[in-house]
Amino acid sequence: MELPAYFLCDAHLGIDPPGCVPDREAMLVCLLKTWVGKASHVVIVGDLFEFWYEYRYYVASAHMELYRVLAELVQSGVQVHLLRGNHDFAYGDFFPKELGVQVHTELILELQGKRVYFRHGDGVPKSDRGYRIMRRILDFPLNRTLFRKIHPDVGMAIARFVGRNSRKYGENRNIDLDEYLAWANQALKKNDCVICVHGHHHIPGIWDVENGIVASPGEWMKNPAFLQMEKGGIKLKSI
Repeated sequence: MELPAYFLCDAHLGIDPPGCVPDREAMLVCLLKTWVGKASHVVIVGDLFEFWYEYRYYVASAHMELYRVLAELVQSGVQVHLLRGNHDFAYGDFFPKELGVQVHTELILELQGKRVYFRHGDGVPKSDRGYRIMRRILDFPLNRTLFRKIHPDVGMAIARFVGRNSRKYGENRNIDLDEYLAWANQALKKNDCVICVHGHHHIPGIWDVENGIVASPGEWMKNPAFLQMEKGGIKLKSI
């Protein structure tokens, strides 16, 4: 019998905004340990970190236990996939080379006889036009090279400052869930899939649409949750 698959996203590790769950990174590590050798796939659907940037000889030391358990999952035979989010799009080769974790912008997997499409979901709303322009600027190779010249501690401080301000701005924005569902419905048709898993808006749920099922694990800051896929069905699980 095929083992279950698990999906989660939007942990935003590296910050502790007001109201967030204490020690949530340790909680996440404990959950991942329970899946070692007992899952077929683990997919982290973006924004695992509040900020991620790889220097040639430096990775963030605060997440060593997380790195270890991801490597343990891979070594136990679990396929682990990490998607780029709007906060942690600047992955290099550390995760695939050192941990065996595959990194993607979007992903299609054949799971339990069903094609599943994964994407973080940033840039979907029409109101995200400004973000899409900013993302191109930040991800431009020259700009990433220049950022590498900044000391890692200074770079992290700048990123946290920007993140705090963008979070405050985002908290006052209305989320049009129908816009996400319409996008996901088209993504299912375009990619010949029956399940679309995405995050970004932090709303947990499973919705039926014309071309299949749309599922979001929610977030891992105030209400930690994940999706479990087993025997072709998908369920939302709270911690």
